[in-house]
Amino acid sequence: MNSKRKNETASDEKVRKVKFEVFGEEMLEKEVKLSGNSGRIYLPPEWVGKHVKIIRTD
Repeated sequence: MNSKRKNETASDEKVRKVKFEVFGEEMLEKEVKLSGNSGRIYLPPEWVGKHVKIIRTD
């Protein structure tokens, strides 16, 4: 690994778009809201106990 790469932070790295192919039952589009020192997304109560995948689109 070169020294330039070692010194980069996550904010310095160029963001590249990738394509995901996901099969599922439902999809929602939501905006992440601030919650203390992190973010939060509210999902339907029927989804409790289910497996979900979150993909950041921007």
